[in-house]
Amino acid sequence: MSDHSVDTTQAPVALVDRLAATAPSTTHSPPRRGTRNTVVLLVFTAVTNLADGVTKISLPLMATRASGSPAQVSAVSLTLSLPWLLAALHVGVLVDRVDRRRLLWAANALRLIALGSLIPIAAADAVTIPVLCATGTVLGVAEVIALTSASALIPALTPPEGRERANTWIAGAETVCNEFAGPFVGGLLLAAGTGVALGATWLSYLAASLVVILLVGRFRASRQGAAQAAPETVHVQIVEGLRYLWRHLLLRTMALILTALCACWGAWLALMPLFATSVMQLNSREYGTLLSALGVGGLVGALAVTWLNRFFGHRWVMFADLAGTFAMMAVPALTTRLWAVAVSAFLGGMGGILWTVNARTLSQRLVPDAMLGRYGAVSRLFSWGAMPVGAGLMGLFAEWLGLRVAFGIFAVSVALTVPPFLRVLTRPALAEAFGGQGA
Repeated sequence: MSDHSVDTTQAPVALVDRLAATAPSTTHSPPRRGTRNTVVLLVFTAVTNLADGVTKISLPLMATRASGSPAQVSAVSLTLSLPWLLAALHVGVLVDRVDRRRLLWAANALRLIALGSLIPIAAADAVTIPVLCATGTVLGVAEVIALTSASALIPALTPPEGRERANTWIAGAETVCNEFAGPFVGGLLLAAGTGVALGATWLSYLAASLVVILLVGRFRASRQGAAQAAPETVHVQIVEGLRYLWRHLLLRTMALILTALCACWGAWLALMPLFATSVMQLNSREYGTLLSALGVGGLVGALAVTWLNRFFGHRWVMFADLAGTFAMMAVPALTTRLWAVAVSAFLGGMGGILWTVNARTLSQRLVPDAMLGRYGAVSRLFSWGAMPVGAGLMGLFAEWLGLRVAFGIFAVSVALTVPPFLRVLTRPALAEAFGGQGA
């Protein structure tokens, strides 16, 4: 590796150190906990995730108009997610050093600058692939900052007994707005014109920035026991976050299981369009029905998670994600009937939300506030980073062995997560982690 390459890898570290150095280091009173702040964060999450969903369909579509190269079009899509692999760990350190509400503003400022620069270029019909890649990269970094900061804010906004409900609202808003409503709204806006879509998205980010003003309190991570002569370096703090996750058996097992499950999700999303059209012979309406089953499952999971936790306990509700993801992968390997594949997608979508809500609530109880940003970044690095890997492996398996065999291989990978789940995520371990609540 050249010396120049080594120097460029230090740039994110230097940026984090400079931003952290400018933040005030004085102590402050904790923020108020209550419904108002939680609702403000929920509105911010819903609006920004809806706008993110619009950009995730708008930028690739604009790329198809700027270039006929599949590689260049896919590169634009990649810039929106690649920051999770390249910047998540450094953003996690930043979230643990800087006031988290200010980071929400910073994320939206990046979004406003990126889209504000793209709008006049699009109006002049001068959009190029490099311009879209630059815009996508900035938006991707902003998403990493916003989602990591918002997740770390929840314990400061909500007392322990209210975190399950808050996580349910936030996770439901992320799923529904980013993955389903956003692309749908984006399609409608693009039908009215690219300028309309970009302008509406820019206004959405501006509105979300104004909403954050309503948060009451200050939101820097607490540092108990702390007065150090010199702050730890970024690299040391990144290692601390990785080490904390790896040394905690329960959190480590959950992260590894989630990696396998997210790889399956990436594989399903990558191959299902081809499988649905070439093997299942679905028309556009039927394919829309199949995708909507995934979203409806997530919505039902968000509405039912609290009741299910009380009735079945956290352990079996989290296990439902393993069962649902297994069904998502196994059913297409066994049958091409639309109703069966749609039911399996519903179960997968529902299980994903059930796991997300409980895993976030659990981690917010176990992870110290000063570590939440780094832990959240590491956790998302495992999960979001596994999705493109799963998509790539699915393509290779499908090319070599066939579509249905590829689904079967991923179903087996889910089955392999069951033994460690049952061995580590025991009822007593989860009861202790959830503060004595039923597991």
